[in-house]
Amino acid sequence: MNVAADLGRPAATLGWPELAATVHDLARAACADGLPDVVVGVLRGGMIPAVMVAHALAVRTVRGVEVVHTLGDGVDARKSARPQARNLQSLGDLAGLDVLIVDDIAGSGDTAVRVLDLVRGVGAARTRMAVCVVNAANWRRDDLPEQLLSYVGVTVEGWVIFPWEMSVP
Repeated sequence: MNVAADLGRPAATLGWPELAATVHDLARAACADGLPDVVVGVLRGGMIPAVMVAHALAVRTVRGVEVVHTLGDGVDARKSARPQARNLQSLGDLAGLDVLIVDDIAGSGDTAVRVLDLVRGVGAARTRMAVCVVNAANWRRDDLPEQLLSYVGVTVEGWVIFPWEMSVP
């Protein structure tokens, strides 16, 4: 990762090559634990790595769920008090399935908990969660990221800018 400046604050920039390597590592780790029946991406940012993981695992069933915790896209954007879930019908029928949830980043851990609860609540037999990046500076849970998240790509201290968030000149 390269260090970039955005709005006067340092941030880690994750480029496409680093993302591809991270996704490959996440897919390999998930595969070692058994292929999932379905991959669920957390919209918006988690959908791109979710599709990449699904391709790497040759899993054709990909779904998305919108769970939003940040109120904007800028560096250190404010957060809502609790992650907000929308359009839960997009999960479809997960009863009895092995579900791999993928997100781009885990900050506080609140979104991960919310999504895991939602997926379990619709009957998934097994849930696992993979995140490309953990922002340890924002983690505020009593449990460690490794206790909540099944697979973690990299851990950083601070805001991360992903390739799809970079402006087009």
